[in-house]
Amino acid sequence: MYAFDACFSSEREIEESMPVHSRLTDTPLSILDLAHLRQGGTAEEAFQNARALALRAESLGYKRFWLAEHHNIRGVACSATSVLISYIANATSTIRVGSGGIMLPNHAPLAIAEQFGTLESLFPGRIDLGLGRAPGGDWEAARALRGSVQDAGDNFPALLEELRGYLGEPQSSQRVHAYPGEGTNVPIWLLGSSDFSARLAGKLGLPFAFAAHFQPGPLMPALHVYRSSFRPSAVLDRPYVMVGIPVLVADSDEHAQFLATTPIQMFLNLIRGVPGPLPPPTRSLEWTAEEQQMVAAKFGAATFGTPEQVAGRLNAFLEQTQADELIVVTNTYNFEDRLRSYELLSNLANQGREEPQILRTV
Repeated sequence: MYAFDACFSSEREIEESMPVHSRLTDTPLSILDLAHLRQGGTAEEAFQNARALALRAESLGYKRFWLAEHHNIRGVACSATSVLISYIANATSTIRVGSGGIMLPNHAPLAIAEQFGTLESLFPGRIDLGLGRAPGGDWEAARALRGSVQDAGDNFPALLEELRGYLGEPQSSQRVHAYPGEGTNVPIWLLGSSDFSARLAGKLGLPFAFAAHFQPGPLMPALHVYRSSFRPSAVLDRPYVMVGIPVLVADSDEHAQFLATTPIQMFLNLIRGVPGPLPPPTRSLEWTAEEQQMVAAKFGAATFGTPEQVAGRLNAFLEQTQADELIVVTNTYNFEDRLRSYELLSNLANQGREEPQILRTV
């Protein structure tokens, strides 16, 4: 038994006999990518892998391919998020491409409106604008981007209102306009790992995505806040939830747990303050009991295993959360293992899937 199993298996009693044709077959799957470098790799390789993954995801029926803004994190090459979105959207033809997310306090809302107005004009009907209020890195990087960190994200609602104004229909009193951008109404999602954005998304009637791929603890309270505070809007008539989770599927459980030591080491290095490129998987991990607990907290929503194991766990997760969509994070050292995982997951989800009516409007 790997150290990973020892940490997590006791916390997660899964009904392995659950039928595969359940909520999973009726739940759209999407992909979140950070353009991770691997040890010995380059940013060019990470971008080419993202492009290849998006093309394969499109053919497999994944709904969205999102890229997440990060800064000052060695080994993560997704800092120029809008540029990468254009690169991926240009290589594909039907899959939705967007941000998961743009950290709005890092930017002037007008600049984001112009960037995403340009993207929507280039790739009409395929662009999503997911927004977060975190720095996407450390506060030193935030200060370099913003010039000040006094607000620490507290001005997010005001920034969001300004951005929506630029992307909506022009007002007679409006003196500043986004060209392109005005009137495009690029679909906006609010992203979060707490109840702040959940409450704001509910109040505004916007779709909400929760980052359980790195902060699973507050998931259920945040979903409750979102759904209980939801007000129908011109965008949605009922709540729509997407949850980000780590998933790794392999042909054997032993191989899945071995491959999972790469993202485990990734978080372990973050905890130790030495982030870097993705390390190769390992047969043994050197870590303290406290570090094991801290990593376990990050992987509370993770599922790693065979297709049958993953199907049972994801069905249970969907029953618990009632999520409308899952956005999956899979980090492996070798790109081929990552591609294989997404292929196996797609095979599970595509068994008898029928897309719900609401998805056509989101």
